[in-house]
Amino acid sequence: MLAGTPAPSGILLVDKPEGWTSHDVVARTRRLAATRKVGHAGTLDPMATGLLILGIQSSTRLLTYIVGTDKEYLATIRLGASTTTDDAEGEILSEAAAAALDAVQPDAVLAAIADLTGEIEQVPSSVSAIKVDGKRAYARVRAGEEVVLPARPVTVSTFELLGSERVVDGLLAGIDLDVRVVCSSGTYIRSLARDLGAALGVGGHLTRLRRTRVGPFDVADARPLEDMDVVARIIPPADAAARLFERFDLTEQQALDLGHGKRIHVPDREGGGEPVAAIAPTGHLVGLIEFHGKEARTLVNFPADEIAEGAGA
Repeated sequence: MLAGTPAPSGILLVDKPEGWTSHDVVARTRRLAATRKVGHAGTLDPMATGLLILGIQSSTRLLTYIVGTDKEYLATIRLGASTTTDDAEGEILSEAAAAALDAVQPDAVLAAIADLTGEIEQVPSSVSAIKVDGKRAYARVRAGEEVVLPARPVTVSTFELLGSERVVDGLLAGIDLDVRVVCSSGTYIRSLARDLGAALGVGGHLTRLRRTRVGPFDVADARPLEDMDVVARIIPPADAAARLFERFDLTEQQALDLGHGKRIHVPDREGGGEPVAAIAPTGHLVGLIEFHGKEARTLVNFPADEIAEGAGA
């Protein structure tokens, strides 16, 4: 893409490398896309890799809906030590004796995993991005404050053990568990590692994390930034919205009415409560709408000029 030519509206799937913050990815994408209108749908820690979803131009309006979808992760949990951050970047708080590690049986690991599956109450890591009195929890911890966050309900629909291995890292012995987790938005995999280790009496922390799916979007369709062609890889708003929601194809008049803020009446339609992707006859996203009986109103609209631009491309 030529410098100074802004990218079109759409969703971009990035395979984030280890060591980058989500903000680093956004900043780099702003340069590649020649626009400041770039946001992301859910932070990944610097140590984590995998799928980071970006919204460009007016498609940042879709990010709120993407954030709330379920997520899938591949992770490695190390049993044998707890840390200040519940991951490998923190300082060791406690270390299990060799005899305690030897006593950890496979059946006990599976039982503890089962206890952390389903609808559970989870205490987020103290170094999470959750705000406490307007300030991020991790910032308070780094400033020397003690932060204990309240438990909150999350859903872990899948917590699957893929493999295990005894390891020795320097003087520290442990058991590495490779796992796959499918969970609701707001679930912390670091907290699962901490709680699993605590349940087994040996401590635990996260050593590897890769996000492989967010809602209908898969990391297999993502690309690293170093070889990213933004224009070629961007998912148009209509395609992205149709993956997230039911698609409703509008007539030309309905598209005009919704674009002017009017409600539309659909005689053969019933339902309500869930957003619906309203697609114009040109194939472009007019907005997200919500049905109440046979009438629909706009929840989120997309600029008419972007629709017109896309139709002439």
